[in-house]
Amino acid sequence: MEDPMNELKDVFFQYWDELFFPLIVLLVTLAAGYSARKMIFTALHRRAARTKTGVDDLIVQALHGPVMIWVLILGLYLAMQFSTLPARFAALADKFLLMLWILSLTAAAARLAGSLVQHYGRQLQGALPVTTLTQNLVRLMVVVVGALILLNLLGVSITPMLTALGVGGLAVALALQDTLSNLFAGVYLSLAGQIRIGDYVKLDSGEEGYVADLSWRSTVIRTLPNNLVIIPNTKLGQAIVTNYHLPEKRMSLLIPIGVSYDTDPERVERILVEEAKRGAGEIPGLLAEPEPFVRFIPGFGDSSLNFTLICQVREFVDQYLVQHELRKRIFSRFRETGIEIPFPIRTVYLREPEAGRRDSGGKLEDRKQSPTS
Repeated sequence: MEDPMNELKDVFFQYWDELFFPLIVLLVTLAAGYSARKMIFTALHRRAARTKTGVDDLIVQALHGPVMIWVLILGLYLAMQFSTLPARFAALADKFLLMLWILSLTAAAARLAGSLVQHYGRQLQGALPVTTLTQNLVRLMVVVVGALILLNLLGVSITPMLTALGVGGLAVALALQDTLSNLFAGVYLSLAGQIRIGDYVKLDSGEEGYVADLSWRSTVIRTLPNNLVIIPNTKLGQAIVTNYHLPEKRMSLLIPIGVSYDTDPERVERILVEEAKRGAGEIPGLLAEPEPFVRFIPGFGDSSLNFTLICQVREFVDQYLVQHELRKRIFSRFRETGIEIPFPIRTVYLREPEAGRRDSGGKLEDRKQSPTS
């Protein structure tokens, strides 16, 4: 039996003059499709810019690339209608073009599905957190549907493939045990919603920062010095995590302050509350509601009266600037009003040793005792 490729070469060289018109049809179709795409997408971009929703922008972006592939498929199909290729090659070409169309449509649908999940996941309250893992799972489902349609088109039976996958799945699971553990841990973390993209978290091992991404293998945390900490999902799932953005970003800030024992506690409390309320409208991140307050805690210290100023900040990282500004304002106010911030005081008692005595020159002499028998 003659090789199909050799047979196709023979047909091409023997009937090359008859392929001239189909080639012209292909080129004209590509040129017309390119011009039409340019005009249509220019109009779509203008229309999308006038709308508030971002869905139309996502659709335009997802279809911008595959459209030319579809134009190419249309051009090849029209060119074949004007060609004199044997029926065998025409049937193979039709099936090839259909496969190419299904593949391009699946790729476009997968890209659009991932973008829509990210778009709506960030807008809907109470929705699942959108991570790289979530988007990849959605894209994978679309690709699986496209693959099943393609296999059905090729006449491939799926049942034997599922049986083979079931038999080999155990060996694959054993070989990829760590990888699968990270994958399922990542799925759990995404579905639980206790760690989300953008949350500020701190692990019991000491790592802390903003959650930048959650992929199929690891979770990426961006620290305050702008470095990335990559943590396997299984480690994160087993760690004790403090999420400073749940149940809300607002958090309490406690600032300890000590003053002299000669100071009136009521006066100190009034000054601290005044400075905190005044700073709420001037210091970024310091909230006016709930109102700041002072507690006489921890109370009586070794050398000072110890108070705690309690106020609210917008989120975790705001506490650094708020503490910086409030401490400067409180210190200046204390100096203006004459309130003293005492130094630590220690009383030292000096005693002469009982077992010694001083000679006439003031020198200390040890008393030696004779051993008793």
